[in-house]
Amino acid sequence: MKNVLASGLVLLALLLPEKYVAAQANEGVHETSSDYQAPKDPLVIKKLEHWQDQKFGLFMHWGTYTQWGEVESWSICPDDWVVRKGPYSADFFGYKKAYEDLQHTFNPVNFNPEKWVKAAKAAGMRYVVFTTKHHDGFCMFDTKQTDYKITSPNTPFSKNPRANVTKEIFDAFRKDSFMIGAYFSKPDWHSQYFWWSYYPPKDRHVNYDIKKYPERWKKFNEFTYNQIEELMTGYGGVDILWLDGGWVRPGGRQSIDMPGIAKMARSHQPGLIIVDRTVPGEFENYTTPEQSIPDKPLPYPWETCMSMGDSWSYTPADRMKPSKVLLSNLVKIVSRGGNYLLNIGPSDKGDWSPEAYERLKDIGNWMNINGEGIHASQPVAPYSENNIYFTKSKDGQHLYAWYIAENDKVLLPSEISFRVIEARKISKVALMGRPEKLKWHFENGVLTIKVPANLQKQSGLQYIAGFKIDTTI
Repeated sequence: MKNVLASGLVLLALLLPEKYVAAQANEGVHETSSDYQAPKDPLVIKKLEHWQDQKFGLFMHWGTYTQWGEVESWSICPDDWVVRKGPYSADFFGYKKAYEDLQHTFNPVNFNPEKWVKAAKAAGMRYVVFTTKHHDGFCMFDTKQTDYKITSPNTPFSKNPRANVTKEIFDAFRKDSFMIGAYFSKPDWHSQYFWWSYYPPKDRHVNYDIKKYPERWKKFNEFTYNQIEELMTGYGGVDILWLDGGWVRPGGRQSIDMPGIAKMARSHQPGLIIVDRTVPGEFENYTTPEQSIPDKPLPYPWETCMSMGDSWSYTPADRMKPSKVLLSNLVKIVSRGGNYLLNIGPSDKGDWSPEAYERLKDIGNWMNINGEGIHASQPVAPYSENNIYFTKSKDGQHLYAWYIAENDKVLLPSEISFRVIEARKISKVALMGRPEKLKWHFENGVLTIKVPANLQKQSGLQYIAGFKIDTTI
């Protein structure tokens, strides 16, 4: 009966496209905290500085919902912006049950994390953040706190020797020197200690009065603490604990013991970066503007998390952003001092779409030429000027000017001029990826580059041209 229900829901298109728009408009863009509190732990400070040098990371949203080509978690939430279509549109509990029954058919037999590592590394990515548990509560790791997990006998993939996918992913990426990040949702809509079946849920929040039932809420706190401790003790070295669901916060309708969780987590993982996102204070070690790029540098560590397609999770009809857009985003983010966490959602079979691999290959080809001006770089004034963006090496001896072309093929003008503020003298200017010597002059803080005729017509470069400028500060 479960398979019949699932098939019927697929065929009848559970959620129409406007629902995805609503998800992006409401859940998709979180407010960015403005009251940043710098960490004091020397080990955290050191790791945070190392993380900032990585610049480019991989995000992955993955769960049972991919069997429906469904957006992650939110279709079971009764927030008033959610539009639910199909045979269960008027039956929230029937829909939620059918959604949770997807556990019984989840079998991503094509799971091969080494394939992802190879593609991500070739693209210049240097850290990974994986969704160990999203808001729906389905655990992609071998927790002992619930059977709603990928390693449960109720899940077909549990019979696979690589069923504990979180461990397999972390181990595979760690072997290639990636920093490891564990995404974990603080709210859990499957837990009876968060959404108690005695009351119907009305929105994303806990559905009972925690002051009236403190013992029940205490059990949820213990449940959360225990799950995070499992991730901090059974999955090797973890660099980032990326906590989502900022509506679970001190002073709100519900809260968890973040000081206790942080102390425990760092006792197992010294120097752990904690990202209690959108919750200002000592446990938001860096901020996470979502699906957006700040229009200027921010005075604290930050990371834009953004999907490669329109959706965080895999959907068959997803539209992948063009390679030029992805690379332009990378350049803009890095020029403003941020990191770029680019999301790719694996399918229900356990692999990325061919288009995702194509985009990463394009990015990798560009990074092979220009990566030195991206990794371990720093922002430099004036940050951007028209279609040109700037970074500098950490020692300040090299500046990089990124000329974003109008089209995929780079066509350069005969002359390019821009301000160079942090330099007294320039000794060399080169077009990265090309052997030709360039003529240039530097006067009154303005660098003018003469582009040879052959490079104007046929540079052989794609998307963005990088100029490397050797300077004396």
